[in-house]
Amino acid sequence: MKIGIVGLPNVGKSTLFKALTKSPVDIQNYPFCTIEPNIGIVKVPDERLLKLAEMSNSKKVIPTIIEFVDIAGLVKGASTGEGLGNKFLANIREVDAIAHVVRVFDNSNIIHVHNKIDPESDIEIINTELILADLETAQKTKIRIEKDLRGNKKGADIQLETIKKIQTALEEGSLANTVRLDLEEEYTNQILREMSLLTMKPFLYVYNTSDINKNLEGKLNERKHVKLDIKIEEELIEMTQEEAKELGIESHLDSLILKAYEILGLITFLTTGEDESRAWTIKKGWTAPLAGTAIHNDFKDKFIRAEVIQWDELLKIGSWSKARELGKLRVEGKEYVVKDGDVIEFKI
Repeated sequence: MKIGIVGLPNVGKSTLFKALTKSPVDIQNYPFCTIEPNIGIVKVPDERLLKLAEMSNSKKVIPTIIEFVDIAGLVKGASTGEGLGNKFLANIREVDAIAHVVRVFDNSNIIHVHNKIDPESDIEIINTELILADLETAQKTKIRIEKDLRGNKKGADIQLETIKKIQTALEEGSLANTVRLDLEEEYTNQILREMSLLTMKPFLYVYNTSDINKNLEGKLNERKHVKLDIKIEEELIEMTQEEAKELGIESHLDSLILKAYEILGLITFLTTGEDESRAWTIKKGWTAPLAGTAIHNDFKDKFIRAEVIQWDELLKIGSWSKARELGKLRVEGKEYVVKDGDVIEFKI
């Protein structure tokens, strides 16, 4: 899964990417320093995994991961090609969710592309450009589906209704992800995949502020968000844990990583043993056979049953073999919906 880091130029996107991935990137005090997107892999923090590995005396510990993509800054007019607009929009289409970095801090030494600190305005600029790009996509798709409808193509009526709902919302200035749709409907999902709308993706706002405890007002606080002092996060890369503790500084990056994981609708199940303890990423709501495909595609078709126990209960018991001996391992079949924190052994 990929999270695209977006925002206006000079709001801290590349600095955040550097702090997340511990990777060197070009960070300069001018717009469009980033042209080609930087891609980095970030481990999802999970204390449960470490405790299970300690219990099992595992030789390897393998966390689950998320990819973060540092995308070039967007400016007003990007939907018509201004700045790096077309390239920027193409890069966003390739990610699964959007982390929108918004400048809340005030620093006269760091250029703001509009020469003023106005977080709400900055958000609206980005949203407007994404909405305009989606409106163009929706209009082109609508014309094609109308032809399909005249040709009596199956499902075209459902798809046209879906497009009209989305188009109305976009014209009113709302993101496509605010529209209520029947996502169980095959033809609805088909047209959504084809359009690949930018504003249909989940959004997480990253408020770059020098005061983590600052109260946010109005819509800023209502949106799904995390607060980070991105400059401090960058400085922490160069510090030891002892130095950071002595200065009374702590990282808040884990909150961003976990929130990104959450907005993607992901959960984690775990496996543990002497060879390795490992976290596996699946979609919330997946049944046991589907969850097994995270390990190997064959697990879905060859699934017989799963032995399941929640991680904290397993830790209290002390070992997998003892849990089996005490009859604490639940035997679940094909209809079982996997829960976050399940420790599972699949039988195929």
